Amino acid sequence: MIGPLDEYPIHQAPLPVTRVASSDRNFYDRCYFNAMDTASGEHMLVTGLGYYPNLGVKDAYVVVRRGDTQTAVHLSDEIDGNRLDQRVGAYRLEVVEPLQKIRLVLEETDGIGMDLTWEGSGPVVQELPHLMLASDVRPTLDAQRFAQLGSWSGTLLVDGEETEVDPASWMGSRDRSWGIRPVGEAEPAGRPQDPPMEGFWWLYVPLRFDDFSVVVIIQERHDGFRTLNDATRIWNDGRVEQLGWPQVEIDYLPGTRHPTRARITGTGAEGKPVVIEVETRTNVVLHVGGGYGGDPDWTHGQWKGPAFTERVTYDLNAPDVAGRVPFGVIDHCGRATCDGQVGHGLFEHGTFGRHDPTGFVDWSNERR
Repeated sequence: MIGPLDEYPIHQAPLPVTRVASSDRNFYDRCYFNAMDTASGEHMLVTGLGYYPNLGVKDAYVVVRRGDTQTAVHLSDEIDGNRLDQRVGAYRLEVVEPLQKIRLVLEETDGIGMDLTWEGSGPVVQELPHLMLASDVRPTLDAQRFAQLGSWSGTLLVDGEETEVDPASWMGSRDRSWGIRPVGEAEPAGRPQDPPMEGFWWLYVPLRFDDFSVVVIIQERHDGFRTLNDATRIWNDGRVEQLGWPQVEIDYLPGTRHPTRARITGTGAEGKPVVIEVETRTNVVLHVGGGYGGDPDWTHGQWKGPAFTERVTYDLNAPDVAGRVPFGVIDHCGRATCDGQVGHGLFEHGTFGRHDPTGFVDWSNERR
């Protein structure tokens, strides 16, 4: 299908832009945003919009955390050819200024609505390509991503209560990624992974300080072997400084996998330690209504029928919800210090199964 983007010299393959070069059903192109009130540390929102060309689906979601309740709005529809008009039902994304200013609007849907504008605090960061293989053969994730720190302004509506979002206290991070990752309906398993996965450990920490931002991404196997390491400090004047191979120490709430504090020690350009201390505040559980990591209620790219919309509210203390919380990635609102400066941002962490460096021995919460 020829669309408006085909008027521009941006093609990467002898195909219309709406048809991707890969025939893999799991090809995706989507964005993610988080917004947090750093003044109170009690309010957090996660939202995003995605296109899945080989599944014929586009969808969007908004998840709002208030106290021990997490409320999600899901929207889905058939894909269309106009990628310049990013919208799914009552949800739309407007690129006001590429790589700098984005407007997100959800017209009131079952009591939830927003009109929020994102303003980047500095340049976007191109992250290292992310590759994961099943049984060392088949790519299960092969993606490119860029990230950015910024501030929010606008309004958020939840069940008749409207919150003024002030950029002086509301900030967050965003990313856009595209490539291959599991989406849509589950595929047949095929041959079991050999050897089976014993554990997974993930850390993603974009933080904003007065003079710089930091983006740290680490993924490790159960034995601590690091399969992804990307640590960067971005100065406000445009300088980019690599922070080497950071060492990470995380304090977990006793008997749980809930992180309370972390110390991340990188190495600056002059060989001096760069120490980032982070404490976690509120959070959004991405696999409870957010569509990530095997969420049983909402899966990105799954066909739900035309013009699908729903609202779901979760009590995070309910046994059926609390029992699955530890088995996925959780986005925490983080307060941090580094080089004498106070910063805020995302502390995204997931650890399940065995992980030798932190002492988790199996799929329980038992530690050595």
